[in-house]
Amino acid sequence: MPWENRTVEQSREEFAERAGKVSNFSELCREYKITRTTGYKWRIRAQNGESLEDRSHAPKKVNKTDKTIEKAIVNLRNENPGWGGKKIRKVMENQGFEDLPCVKTFSNILKRNGCVSEEESKKRTAYKRFERDYCNELWQTDFKGDFALDDGSRCYPLTILDDHSRFLIKVDAKPNMKGVTDSFRNAFMEYGMPFSVLSDNGGTFRGLHGSFTKFERWLMEHDIHPIHGRIRHPQTQGKIERMHGAMNAELLNHKRFSDLEEATQELEKWREKYNYIRPHEALNMQCPAQVFTPSNRDYEDKVEKYEYSGEHRIVKVNSWGYVRFADFQIFLSETFADQYLEFRANPLGGSWIACFRNFMVAEFDINTGKLLNRIIRRSGDSA
Repeated sequence: MPWENRTVEQSREEFAERAGKVSNFSELCREYKITRTTGYKWRIRAQNGESLEDRSHAPKKVNKTDKTIEKAIVNLRNENPGWGGKKIRKVMENQGFEDLPCVKTFSNILKRNGCVSEEESKKRTAYKRFERDYCNELWQTDFKGDFALDDGSRCYPLTILDDHSRFLIKVDAKPNMKGVTDSFRNAFMEYGMPFSVLSDNGGTFRGLHGSFTKFERWLMEHDIHPIHGRIRHPQTQGKIERMHGAMNAELLNHKRFSDLEEATQELEKWREKYNYIRPHEALNMQCPAQVFTPSNRDYEDKVEKYEYSGEHRIVKVNSWGYVRFADFQIFLSETFADQYLEFRANPLGGSWIACFRNFMVAEFDINTGKLLNRIIRRSGDSA
């Protein structure tokens, strides 16, 4: 066939010449084994005196990112290794950069400059988020995994995060896992008090074997509800876990500290960046500080005496943590030594409910005095 026995250019020239003379254009296209669209293209080019050689399919205009912008993108990534293209673009926009490329281009620039590994990209999967309705309804707290310092000691960062706004209330670099109440007292003095605090079941936060911690009692004395996640379910504190992951990716994986003082300074710098510069996808790319508002519940160090209703029996806990009630001597907790509790009959029958101030703290079998549960609930909450 003509198309096969000549060079491509020769066949196109021959086709174009014949196309202007034949009466059956479709038959001519079938003879040269091309579509009518291709045939029209070659005929029109020939009529306009244009070359019939193949044209480049590359776009006529390539929008390349300005080198200054690309360098700023890479520098910001190097300074913040855990940030992706979307976050970096928002930060640069907030800093006043103009004519920025799209997020996809940002991501491509990071990949082209070796800033993103395929393994890390696969980790960035979407997840469903749950949050409280307003600021200070719930604060989450936990100890970030400890790490070594160059002077041979270790750092145990205690973190406190507002559930609604993701505002990082506090990062307290500690030499051990003690002094949690002091850290919270400082946080309350600066930001006011939340209505509840969620922690894990570690001995620092929750008493073991049916007992209570001084931290739990202190929170209840200030009308703050201590809540604990389910055992072996870290996803209960998903927000603070993800914040810890960001702390690793953006700081701890890339820097060592000489001592606790330097760790304190660097962690505080990172907290400021996390709250005021680093945009958060769950907040529609706002920074936590743009969403967070301090609590209107002011902290007072003095604990006021609590007045019970007088409708139920009041029992004093002895210095060993026991109470005498009905025909039983019941161990409650040494944490409540010399404190007064109210014992209420369960309206459903079968048990007594021990209340400390405005909270139900324990339930006992009415016949055996056995502890049935030790779940702290506000008195007005359903069981």
